[in-house]
Amino acid sequence: MNVSSSIVTATTINTDPKLAVFELATHLSDDRIRFILFFCSGSYNLVKLSAALNDHFEGVEISGCTTAGEITPDGYKRGSITAIGFVADHFSVQLGAIRDLRSFSLNDAQTMVTALRHQSTLDPSVSRDFAITLVDGLSIDEEIFLATLNSALGSIPFFGGSAGDDVNLAKTHVFFEGEFHTDAAVVLLVSTHYQFEVFTTHHLKPTKTKFVVTEADPLTRRVVELNAGVAADEYARALGVTVDQLTDDLCTMNPLAVKLGDRYFVRSVQSVNSDRSLTFFCAMEAGIALTLMQPADLATDLNELFLDITSRIGEPQLVIGCDCFLRRREAEIKGVDQSISNLLQAFKVIGLNTYGEQFSGMHINQTFTAVAIGYRLTNE
Repeated sequence: MNVSSSIVTATTINTDPKLAVFELATHLSDDRIRFILFFCSGSYNLVKLSAALNDHFEGVEISGCTTAGEITPDGYKRGSITAIGFVADHFSVQLGAIRDLRSFSLNDAQTMVTALRHQSTLDPSVSRDFAITLVDGLSIDEEIFLATLNSALGSIPFFGGSAGDDVNLAKTHVFFEGEFHTDAAVVLLVSTHYQFEVFTTHHLKPTKTKFVVTEADPLTRRVVELNAGVAADEYARALGVTVDQLTDDLCTMNPLAVKLGDRYFVRSVQSVNSDRSLTFFCAMEAGIALTLMQPADLATDLNELFLDITSRIGEPQLVIGCDCFLRRREAEIKGVDQSISNLLQAFKVIGLNTYGEQFSGMHINQTFTAVAIGYRLTNE
């Protein structure tokens, strides 16, 4: 457990849902807590976990999602639950629920954002807002949802993550209104007295190898052709391997990216299909230009990022982080996962390994996307 004047964090590795929630509740018992955000392994019995959460936290609003790994006060974990309790004196967290991602319209988004802003309990003259999105990570509807929401949020910065399921790629869940849901999302509008910074980073560097998507099925995120050739063949040729050698780990280490302005936004390969097409974790359309990326040092990028943010907002009291599960897999492949875990722990990161990250209306892969909340007040 970690305690600050305005935030309480807790974690449990107990596999029994009732005992796990009881353990969390012993640490999150501060009666000033009005909102709890949690991230849990999909290995739990979610029906029993819902019941336990509802029993132990009656009168406290709760939201969260399943993960592809958890980031706890002790660093990386699996098969656990990690949670954050927000104290009402310094935070107002308002929840908007989307039960059907495909039917979410711009009017719905505008109505929801307006309502959430009016519900804030903090004085807007001494507080600022950011938003967190949690989305069913297998819905294939993140892009449209995020673009719609981005239009409604306007200047409010936001970030988020796509829920995971312990890397089974079967079914992912978002929790709100006392239950776990699929094909759904939540928008959390967070008002706070504290300075914060919403950011995203990745450690991937562009190579000289370029592709153009010449045939794709956007509805399934499947790319059929690259450079007018069979997608998997062209990708394998660029890597100097055969299609049979395109393992998940090799694809993890060699993602592609879209360049917008001077920034690269990563598009990771999810699978190599039997027809030698490629399925991606983000939407893909014909005409998109892609650059082959290669990883630099992950720890160096994170450490420099943390130092940079600290120079602007001071020591963080909490970072809520969405860390792509492919980054964690890369760290495991290279044998540096413990050092990355230690960095996340030192910088007070709580969060999850995701199936995709969300940043200001963009759906991206293989990034660390987060909000750092400092101790300084907004008017300092």
